[in-house]
Amino acid sequence: MDNSIILMAGSLIIGVVGGFIIAKILEKNNASKLVKEAKKSATLILKQANSEGESIKKDKILQAKEKFIELKSEHEKVIFARDKKMDEAEKRTRDKESQVSNELAKTKKLNESLELKEKDYDHRIEVLEKKQEEIDKLHKNQVKQLEIISSLSAEEAKSQLVESLKGEAKNDAMAFIQSALEEAKLTAEQDAKKIIINTIQRIGTEEAVDNCVSVFNIESDDVKGRIIGREGRNIRAIEAATGVEIIVDDTPEAIILSCFDSVRREIARLSLHKLVTDGRIHPARIEEVVEKTTKQIEQEIIEVGKRTVIDLGIHNLHPELIKMVGRMKYRSSYGQNLLQHSREVAKLCGVMAAELGLNPKLAKRAGLLHDIGKVPDAETDMETPHAILGMQWAEKFGEKDDVCNAIGAHHDEIEMKSLLAPIVQVCDAISGARPGARRQVLDSYIQRLKDLEDIAFGFAGVKKAYAIQAGRELRVIVESEKVDDQKAAELSFSISQKVQTDMTYPGQVKVTVIRETRAVNIAK
Repeated sequence: MDNSIILMAGSLIIGVVGGFIIAKILEKNNASKLVKEAKKSATLILKQANSEGESIKKDKILQAKEKFIELKSEHEKVIFARDKKMDEAEKRTRDKESQVSNELAKTKKLNESLELKEKDYDHRIEVLEKKQEEIDKLHKNQVKQLEIISSLSAEEAKSQLVESLKGEAKNDAMAFIQSALEEAKLTAEQDAKKIIINTIQRIGTEEAVDNCVSVFNIESDDVKGRIIGREGRNIRAIEAATGVEIIVDDTPEAIILSCFDSVRREIARLSLHKLVTDGRIHPARIEEVVEKTTKQIEQEIIEVGKRTVIDLGIHNLHPELIKMVGRMKYRSSYGQNLLQHSREVAKLCGVMAAELGLNPKLAKRAGLLHDIGKVPDAETDMETPHAILGMQWAEKFGEKDDVCNAIGAHHDEIEMKSLLAPIVQVCDAISGARPGARRQVLDSYIQRLKDLEDIAFGFAGVKKAYAIQAGRELRVIVESEKVDDQKAAELSFSISQKVQTDMTYPGQVKVTVIRETRAVNIAK
Protein backbone atom coordinates (compact mmCIF):
# COMPACT_ATOMS: atom_id res chain seq x y z
CA MET A 1 0.00 0.00 0.00
CA ASP A 2 2.86 2.26 0.76
CA ASN A 3 4.33 1.45 -2.62
CA SER A 4 1.11 2.27 -4.31
CA ILE A 5 0.96 5.61 -2.54
CA ILE A 6 4.50 6.33 -3.53
CA LEU A 7 3.72 5.38 -7.10
CA MET A 8 0.69 7.50 -7.12
CA ALA A 9 2.67 10.42 -5.67
CA GLY A 10 5.45 9.85 -8.16
CA SER A 11 3.04 9.65 -11.02
CA LEU A 12 1.33 12.80 -9.83
CA ILE A 13 4.62 14.64 -9.66
CA ILE A 14 5.58 13.38 -13.06
CA GLY A 15 2.22 14.46 -14.38
CA VAL A 16 2.52 17.95 -12.90
CA VAL A 17 6.05 18.32 -14.28
CA GLY A 18 4.93 17.09 -17.66
CA GLY A 19 1.97 19.43 -17.66
CA PHE A 20 4.17 22.31 -16.73
CA ILE A 21 6.56 21.46 -19.54
CA ILE A 22 3.71 21.13 -21.98
CA ALA A 23 2.29 24.44 -20.80
CA LYS A 24 5.63 26.19 -21.30
CA ILE A 25 5.92 24.72 -24.78
CA LEU A 26 2.42 25.92 -25.64
CA GLU A 27 3.09 29.37 -24.12
CA LYS A 28 6.27 29.69 -26.16
CA ASN A 29 4.41 28.85 -29.32
CA ASN A 30 1.73 31.46 -28.53
CA ALA A 31 4.37 34.06 -27.71
CA SER A 32 6.11 33.49 -31.03
CA LYS A 33 2.80 33.90 -32.79
CA LEU A 34 2.13 37.13 -30.94
CA VAL A 35 5.58 38.47 -31.79
CA LYS A 36 5.04 37.67 -35.43
CA GLU A 37 1.68 39.42 -35.41
CA ALA A 38 3.20 42.42 -33.57
CA LYS A 39 5.94 42.66 -36.15
CA LYS A 40 3.38 42.54 -38.95
CA SER A 41 1.28 45.29 -37.32
CA ALA A 42 4.37 47.40 -36.66
CA THR A 43 5.37 47.04 -40.29
CA LEU A 44 1.91 48.13 -41.39
CA ILE A 45 1.96 51.13 -38.96
CA LEU A 46 5.38 52.17 -40.27
CA LYS A 47 4.15 51.96 -43.85
CA GLN A 48 1.07 54.03 -43.01
CA ALA A 49 3.18 56.57 -41.07
CA ASN A 50 5.59 56.89 -43.99
CA SER A 51 2.72 57.40 -46.43
CA GLU A 52 1.02 59.99 -44.16
CA GLY A 53 4.35 61.77 -43.63
CA GLU A 54 4.88 62.02 -47.34
CA SER A 55 1.39 63.43 -47.87
CA ILE A 56 1.86 65.99 -45.03
CA LYS A 57 5.25 66.91 -46.42
CA LYS A 58 3.72 67.47 -49.85
CA ASP A 59 0.92 69.59 -48.32
CA LYS A 60 3.37 71.74 -46.35
CA ILE A 61 5.52 72.20 -49.44
CA LEU A 62 2.44 73.30 -51.41
CA GLN A 63 1.37 75.70 -48.63
CA ALA A 64 4.86 77.15 -48.43
CA LYS A 65 4.88 77.64 -52.20
CA GLU A 66 1.44 79.36 -52.08
CA LYS A 67 2.55 81.63 -49.19
CA PHE A 68 5.71 82.51 -51.07
CA ILE A 69 3.71 83.34 -54.20
CA GLU A 70 1.29 85.49 -52.11
CA LEU A 71 4.12 87.38 -50.38
CA LYS A 72 5.84 87.85 -53.67
CA SER A 73 2.69 89.37 -55.26
CA GLU A 74 2.21 91.71 -52.29
CA HIS A 75 5.84 92.76 -52.46
CA GLU A 76 5.49 93.38 -56.18
CA LYS A 77 2.36 95.55 -55.51
CA VAL A 78 4.25 97.60 -52.92
CA ILE A 79 7.17 98.05 -55.27
CA PHE A 80 4.76 99.01 -58.08
CA ALA A 81 2.98 101.58 -55.92
CA ARG A 82 6.31 103.03 -54.78
CA ASP A 83 7.51 103.22 -58.35
CA LYS A 84 4.24 104.91 -59.34
CA LYS A 85 4.63 107.53 -56.57
CA MET A 86 8.20 108.14 -57.60
CA ASP A 87 7.10 108.61 -61.20
CA GLU A 88 4.41 111.08 -60.13
CA ALA A 89 6.89 112.98 -57.96
CA GLU A 90 9.35 113.13 -60.84
CA LYS A 91 6.57 114.38 -63.11
CA ARG A 92 5.61 117.11 -60.64
CA THR A 93 9.23 118.08 -60.29
CA ARG A 94 9.61 118.34 -64.07
CA ASP A 95 6.40 120.42 -64.26
CA LYS A 96 7.65 122.78 -61.54
CA GLU A 97 11.01 123.08 -63.20
CA SER A 98 9.34 124.02 -66.49
CA GLN A 99 7.06 126.48 -64.65
CA VAL A 100 10.03 128.05 -62.87
CA SER A 101 11.91 128.34 -66.15
CA ASN A 102 8.88 130.04 -67.73
CA GLU A 103 8.60 132.44 -64.80
CA LEU A 104 12.29 133.23 -65.04
CA ALA A 105 11.92 133.96 -68.72
CA LYS A 106 8.97 136.26 -68.06
CA THR A 107 10.88 137.98 -65.25
CA LYS A 108 13.83 138.52 -67.54
CA LYS A 109 11.59 140.09 -70.17
CA LEU A 110 9.97 142.33 -67.55
CA ASN A 111 13.33 143.45 -66.24
CA GLU A 112 14.42 144.33 -69.73
CA SER A 113 11.21 146.29 -70.39
CA LEU A 114 11.57 148.06 -67.03
CA GLU A 115 15.12 149.04 -67.84
CA LEU A 116 13.96 150.46 -71.15
CA LYS A 117 11.12 152.39 -69.50
CA GLU A 118 13.46 153.67 -66.77
CA LYS A 119 15.82 155.02 -69.41
CA ASP A 120 12.87 156.60 -71.22
CA TYR A 121 11.62 158.21 -67.98
CA ASP A 122 15.07 159.55 -67.15
CA HIS A 123 15.24 161.13 -70.58
CA ARG A 124 11.79 162.66 -70.18
CA ILE A 125 12.63 164.03 -66.73
CA GLU A 126 15.71 165.74 -68.17
CA VAL A 127 13.60 167.28 -70.95
CA LEU A 128 10.95 168.43 -68.42
CA GLU A 129 13.55 169.97 -66.15
CA LYS A 130 14.98 171.94 -69.06
CA LYS A 131 11.47 173.08 -70.02
CA GLN A 132 10.71 174.03 -66.40
CA GLU A 133 13.82 176.18 -66.27
CA GLU A 134 12.78 177.91 -69.47
CA ILE A 135 9.23 178.48 -68.10
CA ASP A 136 10.62 179.91 -64.84
CA LYS A 137 12.77 182.34 -66.80
CA LEU A 138 9.77 183.40 -68.93
CA HIS A 139 7.59 183.79 -65.80
CA LYS A 140 10.16 186.02 -64.14
CA ASN A 141 10.44 188.16 -67.25
CA GLN A 142 6.62 188.47 -67.47
CA VAL A 143 6.38 189.40 -63.75
CA LYS A 144 9.01 192.10 -64.24
CA GLN A 145 7.17 193.48 -67.27
CA LEU A 146 3.85 193.47 -65.32
CA GLU A 147 5.48 195.27 -62.40
CA ILE A 148 6.81 197.93 -64.79
CA ILE A 149 3.39 198.30 -66.47
CA SER A 150 1.25 198.33 -63.24
CA SER A 151 3.78 200.14 -61.10
CA LEU A 152 3.08 197.47 -58.39
CA SER A 153 5.35 194.81 -57.00
CA ALA A 154 4.42 191.14 -57.26
CA GLU A 155 3.76 190.86 -53.50
CA GLU A 156 1.46 193.92 -53.49
CA ALA A 157 -0.51 192.61 -56.48
CA LYS A 158 -0.75 189.20 -54.82
CA SER A 159 -2.05 190.64 -51.52
CA GLN A 160 -4.68 192.70 -53.35
CA LEU A 161 -5.81 189.68 -55.31
CA VAL A 162 -5.95 187.51 -52.16
CA GLU A 163 -8.05 190.11 -50.30
CA SER A 164 -10.54 190.39 -53.15
CA LEU A 165 -10.77 186.59 -53.40
CA LYS A 166 -11.25 186.30 -49.61
CA GLY A 167 -14.18 188.70 -49.66
CA GLU A 168 -15.88 186.91 -52.56
CA ALA A 169 -15.26 183.48 -50.98
CA LYS A 170 -16.59 184.65 -47.60
CA ASN A 171 -19.81 185.99 -49.13
CA ASP A 172 -20.27 182.82 -51.19
CA ALA A 173 -19.61 180.64 -48.13
CA MET A 174 -22.08 182.55 -45.95
CA ALA A 175 -24.77 182.29 -48.60
CA PHE A 176 -24.09 178.58 -49.03
CA ILE A 177 -24.13 177.93 -45.26
CA GLN A 178 -27.39 179.85 -44.83
CA SER A 179 -29.11 177.95 -47.61
CA ALA A 180 -27.70 174.64 -46.33
CA LEU A 181 -28.93 175.36 -42.80
CA GLU A 182 -32.40 176.29 -44.00
CA GLU A 183 -32.56 173.17 -46.14
CA ALA A 184 -31.23 171.00 -43.28
CA LYS A 185 -33.79 172.43 -40.83
CA LEU A 186 -36.63 171.86 -43.28
CA THR A 187 -35.43 168.34 -44.10
CA ALA A 188 -34.74 167.46 -40.45
CA GLU A 189 -38.16 168.72 -39.35
CA GLN A 190 -39.86 166.76 -42.12
CA ASP A 191 -37.86 163.61 -41.33
CA ALA A 192 -38.52 163.95 -37.60
CA LYS A 193 -42.27 164.37 -38.18
CA LYS A 194 -42.24 161.40 -40.52
CA ILE A 195 -40.41 159.17 -38.00
CA ILE A 196 -42.67 160.21 -35.11
CA ILE A 197 -45.85 159.74 -37.18
CA ASN A 198 -44.69 156.33 -38.40
CA THR A 199 -43.81 155.32 -34.83
CA ILE A 200 -47.18 156.41 -33.42
CA GLN A 201 -49.07 154.71 -36.26
CA ARG A 202 -47.26 151.41 -35.73
CA ILE A 203 -47.93 151.34 -31.97
CA GLY A 204 -51.56 151.26 -30.89
CA THR A 205 -52.35 150.52 -27.25
CA GLU A 206 -55.47 150.69 -25.16
CA GLU A 207 -55.58 153.40 -22.53
CA ALA A 208 -56.59 152.33 -19.02
CA VAL A 209 -56.66 154.99 -16.34
CA ASP A 210 -56.18 153.69 -12.80
CA ASN A 211 -58.87 154.38 -10.24
CA CYS A 212 -58.67 154.58 -6.47
CA VAL A 213 -61.77 152.43 -5.92
CA SER A 214 -62.41 148.72 -6.49
CA VAL A 215 -65.78 146.99 -6.32
CA PHE A 216 -65.91 143.59 -4.59
CA ASN A 217 -68.95 141.64 -5.75
CA ILE A 218 -70.69 139.25 -3.38
CA GLU A 219 -73.41 136.66 -3.95
CA SER A 220 -75.89 137.99 -1.43
CA ASP A 221 -76.28 140.74 1.14
CA ASP A 222 -76.02 138.17 3.96
CA VAL A 223 -72.28 138.07 3.35
CA LYS A 224 -72.06 141.78 4.24
CA GLY A 225 -73.05 141.03 7.84
CA ARG A 226 -70.38 138.33 8.12
CA ILE A 227 -67.76 140.69 6.70
CA ILE A 228 -68.76 143.44 9.17
CA GLY A 229 -68.77 141.01 12.11
CA ARG A 230 -70.04 141.49 15.62
CA GLU A 231 -69.89 145.21 16.45
CA GLY A 232 -67.79 145.72 13.33
CA ARG A 233 -64.72 143.82 14.58
CA ASN A 234 -64.13 141.96 11.30
CA ILE A 235 -64.23 145.05 9.12
CA ARG A 236 -61.95 146.90 11.54
CA ALA A 237 -59.50 143.97 11.47
CA ILE A 238 -59.47 143.99 7.64
CA GLU A 239 -58.92 147.76 7.51
CA ALA A 240 -56.13 147.57 10.11
CA ALA A 241 -54.37 144.70 8.33
CA THR A 242 -54.60 146.08 4.79
CA GLY A 243 -54.88 149.87 5.18
CA VAL A 244 -57.87 149.94 2.85
CA GLU A 245 -61.15 151.65 3.64
CA ILE A 246 -64.10 149.28 3.22
CA ILE A 247 -67.40 150.95 2.40
CA VAL A 248 -70.49 148.84 3.03
CA ASP A 249 -73.60 150.75 1.90
CA ASP A 250 -76.95 150.01 0.33
CA THR A 251 -75.41 148.99 -2.99
CA PRO A 252 -76.80 145.50 -3.65
CA GLU A 253 -74.33 142.62 -3.77
CA ALA A 254 -71.27 144.88 -3.75
CA ILE A 255 -68.69 146.23 -1.32
CA ILE A 256 -66.43 149.17 -2.23
CA LEU A 257 -62.69 149.08 -1.45
CA SER A 258 -61.14 152.55 -1.40
CA CYS A 259 -57.38 153.20 -1.31
CA PHE A 260 -54.92 155.24 -3.38
CA ASP A 261 -52.33 152.41 -3.22
CA SER A 262 -53.32 149.78 -5.77
CA VAL A 263 -51.15 147.12 -4.10
CA ARG A 264 -53.04 147.45 -0.83
CA ARG A 265 -56.34 147.49 -2.70
CA GLU A 266 -55.46 144.29 -4.57
CA ILE A 267 -54.35 142.58 -1.34
CA ALA A 268 -57.65 143.55 0.30
CA ARG A 269 -59.69 142.33 -2.67
CA LEU A 270 -57.95 138.94 -2.85
CA SER A 271 -58.10 138.53 0.92
CA LEU A 272 -61.84 139.23 0.97
CA HIS A 273 -62.35 136.75 -1.86
CA LYS A 274 -60.49 134.03 0.07
CA LEU A 275 -62.33 134.78 3.32
CA VAL A 276 -65.78 134.77 1.68
CA THR A 277 -64.98 131.58 -0.24
CA ASP A 278 -63.64 129.84 2.86
CA GLY A 279 -66.49 131.08 5.09
CA ARG A 280 -64.32 131.52 8.21
CA ILE A 281 -64.21 135.25 8.91
CA HIS A 282 -62.70 136.38 12.25
CA PRO A 283 -59.76 138.67 13.18
CA ALA A 284 -57.14 135.92 13.58
CA ARG A 285 -58.11 134.32 10.26
CA ILE A 286 -58.16 137.75 8.59
CA GLU A 287 -54.56 138.49 9.63
CA GLU A 288 -53.42 135.05 8.44
CA VAL A 289 -55.11 135.42 5.04
CA VAL A 290 -53.80 138.97 4.56
CA GLU A 291 -50.24 137.82 5.30
CA LYS A 292 -50.50 134.93 2.79
CA THR A 293 -52.06 137.21 0.17
CA THR A 294 -49.25 139.75 0.62
CA LYS A 295 -46.67 137.02 -0.13
CA GLN A 296 -48.75 135.90 -3.12
CA ILE A 297 -48.81 139.45 -4.51
CA GLU A 298 -45.03 139.69 -4.11
CA GLN A 299 -44.61 136.47 -6.13
CA GLU A 300 -47.10 137.73 -8.72
CA ILE A 301 -45.06 140.94 -9.06
CA ILE A 302 -42.00 138.85 -10.02
CA GLU A 303 -44.03 136.82 -12.54
CA VAL A 304 -45.45 139.98 -14.12
CA GLY A 305 -41.92 141.37 -14.49
CA LYS A 306 -40.71 138.15 -16.14
CA ARG A 307 -43.65 138.04 -18.57
CA THR A 308 -43.12 141.70 -19.51
CA VAL A 309 -39.42 141.18 -20.20
CA ILE A 310 -40.11 138.06 -22.29
CA ASP A 311 -42.87 139.79 -24.29
CA LEU A 312 -40.55 142.68 -25.18
CA GLY A 313 -37.63 140.39 -26.08
CA ILE A 314 -35.28 141.82 -23.43
CA HIS A 315 -32.61 139.43 -22.15
CA ASN A 316 -30.15 139.22 -19.23
CA LEU A 317 -32.03 141.69 -17.03
CA HIS A 318 -31.04 141.63 -13.35
CA PRO A 319 -33.63 139.91 -11.08
CA GLU A 320 -34.01 143.06 -8.97
CA LEU A 321 -34.81 145.11 -12.08
CA ILE A 322 -37.34 142.44 -13.13
CA LYS A 323 -38.98 142.78 -9.71
CA MET A 324 -39.15 146.57 -10.12
CA VAL A 325 -40.75 146.15 -13.55
CA GLY A 326 -43.40 143.91 -11.98
CA ARG A 327 -44.07 146.43 -9.22
CA MET A 328 -44.86 149.04 -11.87
CA LYS A 329 -48.14 147.18 -12.49
CA TYR A 330 -49.40 148.54 -9.17
CA ARG A 331 -48.17 152.11 -9.67
CA SER A 332 -49.61 154.95 -11.73
CA SER A 333 -48.21 158.14 -13.23
CA TYR A 334 -50.79 160.94 -13.48
CA GLY A 335 -53.45 158.24 -13.42
CA GLN A 336 -51.79 156.22 -16.20
CA ASN A 337 -50.74 152.68 -15.30
CA LEU A 338 -46.95 152.78 -15.00
CA LEU A 339 -46.28 149.30 -16.41
CA GLN A 340 -48.52 149.88 -19.42
CA HIS A 341 -46.88 153.27 -19.96
CA SER A 342 -43.36 151.73 -19.76
CA ARG A 343 -44.28 148.90 -22.16
CA GLU A 344 -45.64 151.43 -24.62
CA VAL A 345 -42.54 153.62 -24.32
CA ALA A 346 -40.32 150.53 -24.87
CA LYS A 347 -42.18 149.63 -28.08
CA LEU A 348 -42.08 153.24 -29.30
CA CYS A 349 -38.33 153.42 -28.59
CA GLY A 350 -37.70 150.16 -30.47
CA VAL A 351 -39.59 151.36 -33.57
CA MET A 352 -37.98 154.81 -33.53
CA ALA A 353 -34.48 153.39 -33.03
CA ALA A 354 -35.02 151.02 -35.98
CA GLU A 355 -36.14 153.97 -38.14
CA LEU A 356 -32.95 155.86 -37.20
CA GLY A 357 -30.65 152.87 -37.75
CA LEU A 358 -29.85 152.35 -34.05
CA ASN A 359 -30.01 149.24 -31.86
CA PRO A 360 -33.75 148.61 -31.22
CA LYS A 361 -33.14 146.08 -28.40
CA LEU A 362 -31.05 148.58 -26.43
CA ALA A 363 -33.69 151.25 -27.03
CA LYS A 364 -36.47 148.92 -25.77
CA ARG A 365 -34.39 148.23 -22.65
CA ALA A 366 -33.98 151.94 -21.90
CA GLY A 367 -37.67 152.63 -22.62
CA LEU A 368 -38.86 149.89 -20.26
CA LEU A 369 -36.58 150.98 -17.40
CA HIS A 370 -36.95 154.77 -17.77
CA ASP A 371 -39.52 155.07 -14.92
CA ILE A 372 -38.26 152.43 -12.45
CA GLY A 373 -37.39 155.31 -10.11
CA LYS A 374 -41.12 155.77 -9.50
CA VAL A 375 -41.30 152.51 -7.49
CA PRO A 376 -38.91 153.30 -4.58
CA ASP A 377 -38.23 150.74 -1.84
CA ALA A 378 -37.47 153.09 1.03
CA GLU A 379 -38.82 156.41 2.18
CA THR A 380 -35.39 158.01 1.70
CA ASP A 381 -35.62 157.27 -2.03
CA MET A 382 -38.68 159.52 -2.26
CA GLU A 383 -36.46 162.59 -1.97
CA THR A 384 -34.42 161.74 -5.10
CA PRO A 385 -35.90 162.60 -8.53
CA HIS A 386 -37.19 159.41 -10.11
CA ALA A 387 -34.99 159.77 -13.21
CA ILE A 388 -31.79 160.05 -11.14
CA LEU A 389 -32.92 157.24 -8.83
CA GLY A 390 -33.67 155.00 -11.81
CA MET A 391 -30.24 155.77 -13.31
CA GLN A 392 -28.53 154.89 -10.02
CA TRP A 393 -30.37 151.56 -9.85
CA ALA A 394 -29.52 150.76 -13.47
CA GLU A 395 -25.82 151.47 -12.80
CA LYS A 396 -25.96 149.38 -9.63
CA PHE A 397 -27.38 146.35 -11.47
CA GLY A 398 -24.94 146.43 -14.41
CA GLU A 399 -26.82 148.18 -17.23
CA LYS A 400 -24.84 149.77 -20.07
CA ASP A 401 -23.81 153.44 -19.94
CA ASP A 402 -26.12 154.44 -22.81
CA VAL A 403 -29.14 152.92 -21.04
CA CYS A 404 -28.23 154.57 -17.72
CA ASN A 405 -27.77 157.96 -19.39
CA ALA A 406 -31.09 157.64 -21.22
CA ILE A 407 -32.89 156.85 -17.93
CA GLY A 408 -31.29 159.77 -16.07
CA ALA A 409 -31.66 162.33 -18.87
CA HIS A 410 -35.26 161.75 -20.01
CA HIS A 411 -36.39 164.70 -17.84
CA ASP A 412 -33.20 166.78 -18.46
CA GLU A 413 -31.80 166.20 -14.95
CA ILE A 414 -28.43 165.33 -16.51
CA GLU A 415 -26.76 165.92 -19.88
CA MET A 416 -27.66 163.61 -22.76
CA LYS A 417 -24.62 161.67 -23.98
CA SER A 418 -26.13 159.24 -26.50
CA LEU A 419 -28.88 159.16 -29.11
CA LEU A 420 -30.93 156.83 -26.89
CA ALA A 421 -31.61 159.64 -24.41
CA PRO A 422 -33.60 161.94 -26.78
CA ILE A 423 -35.43 158.90 -28.19
CA VAL A 424 -36.59 157.86 -24.68
CA GLN A 425 -37.55 161.45 -23.89
CA VAL A 426 -39.61 161.82 -27.07
CA CYS A 427 -41.32 158.43 -26.68
CA ASP A 428 -42.14 159.20 -23.04
CA ALA A 429 -43.80 162.43 -24.16
CA ILE A 430 -45.68 160.63 -26.96
CA SER A 431 -47.05 158.01 -24.55
CA GLY A 432 -48.10 160.58 -21.97
CA ALA A 433 -49.63 162.94 -24.52
CA ARG A 434 -52.20 160.48 -25.85
CA PRO A 435 -55.76 161.73 -25.35
CA GLY A 436 -57.10 160.45 -22.02
CA ALA A 437 -53.82 158.80 -21.07
CA ARG A 438 -53.20 160.85 -17.94
CA ARG A 439 -55.02 162.77 -15.26
CA GLN A 440 -53.09 165.48 -13.49
CA VAL A 441 -55.54 165.78 -10.59
CA LEU A 442 -55.31 162.12 -9.61
CA ASP A 443 -51.53 162.19 -9.38
CA SER A 444 -51.49 165.27 -7.15
CA TYR A 445 -54.20 163.64 -4.98
CA ILE A 446 -52.17 160.44 -4.58
CA GLN A 447 -49.06 162.45 -3.77
CA ARG A 448 -50.97 164.31 -1.04
CA LEU A 449 -52.06 161.00 0.53
CA LYS A 450 -48.51 159.67 0.43
CA ASP A 451 -47.21 162.84 2.07
CA LEU A 452 -49.87 162.44 4.75
CA GLU A 453 -48.67 158.89 5.53
CA ASP A 454 -45.00 159.97 5.45
CA ILE A 455 -45.70 162.60 8.14
CA ALA A 456 -47.02 159.85 10.43
CA PHE A 457 -44.01 157.61 9.76
CA GLY A 458 -41.76 160.49 10.82
CA PHE A 459 -42.72 159.94 14.50
CA ALA A 460 -41.13 157.28 16.73
CA GLY A 461 -43.17 154.22 17.61
CA VAL A 462 -45.38 154.29 14.48
CA LYS A 463 -45.80 150.79 13.01
CA LYS A 464 -48.33 151.43 10.23
CA ALA A 465 -50.02 154.50 8.79
CA TYR A 466 -52.96 154.56 6.38
CA ALA A 467 -54.59 157.57 4.72
CA ILE A 468 -58.27 156.69 4.18
CA GLN A 469 -61.56 158.39 3.33
CA ALA A 470 -60.00 160.35 0.46
CA GLY A 471 -57.40 161.84 2.80
CA ARG A 472 -59.88 163.06 5.40
CA GLU A 473 -58.65 160.54 8.00
CA LEU A 474 -55.16 159.37 8.91
CA ARG A 475 -55.21 156.09 10.80
CA VAL A 476 -51.97 155.38 12.71
CA ILE A 477 -51.14 152.02 14.33
CA VAL A 478 -48.39 152.22 16.98
CA GLU A 479 -46.25 149.63 18.76
CA SER A 480 -47.75 148.95 22.18
CA GLU A 481 -44.33 148.25 23.73
CA LYS A 482 -43.00 151.70 22.84
CA VAL A 483 -46.13 153.88 23.09
CA ASP A 484 -48.47 153.86 26.07
CA ASP A 485 -51.97 155.36 26.22
CA GLN A 486 -50.79 158.81 27.30
CA LYS A 487 -48.15 158.94 24.57
CA ALA A 488 -50.75 157.79 22.03
CA ALA A 489 -52.87 160.84 22.82
CA GLU A 490 -49.82 163.10 22.61
CA LEU A 491 -48.80 161.45 19.33
CA SER A 492 -52.25 162.07 17.82
CA PHE A 493 -52.00 165.76 18.74
CA SER A 494 -48.44 166.09 17.42
CA ILE A 495 -49.29 164.45 14.09
CA SER A 496 -52.35 166.66 13.64
CA GLN A 497 -50.24 169.79 14.31
CA LYS A 498 -47.59 168.58 11.86
CA VAL A 499 -50.22 167.95 9.18
CA GLN A 500 -51.77 171.34 9.80
CA THR A 501 -48.39 173.08 9.52
CA ASP A 502 -46.79 171.24 6.57
CA MET A 503 -49.71 170.44 4.27
CA THR A 504 -52.39 172.24 2.29
CA TYR A 505 -55.70 170.37 2.01
CA PRO A 506 -59.43 171.02 1.75
CA GLY A 507 -61.61 170.47 4.82
CA GLN A 508 -60.31 168.64 7.89
CA VAL A 509 -58.05 165.66 8.54
CA LYS A 510 -58.90 163.32 11.40
CA VAL A 511 -55.88 161.66 13.05
CA THR A 512 -56.69 158.36 14.79
CA VAL A 513 -53.96 156.60 16.79
CA ILE A 514 -54.65 152.92 17.52
CA ARG A 515 -52.76 151.04 20.25
CA GLU A 516 -53.48 147.37 20.83
CA THR A 517 -52.04 145.06 23.47
CA ARG A 518 -52.18 141.29 22.91
CA ALA A 519 -51.38 138.43 25.27
CA VAL A 520 -50.88 135.11 23.47
CA ASN A 521 -50.13 131.78 25.15
CA ILE A 522 -50.13 128.26 23.75
CA ALA A 523 -51.59 125.25 25.63
CA LYS A 524 -49.66 122.05 24.97
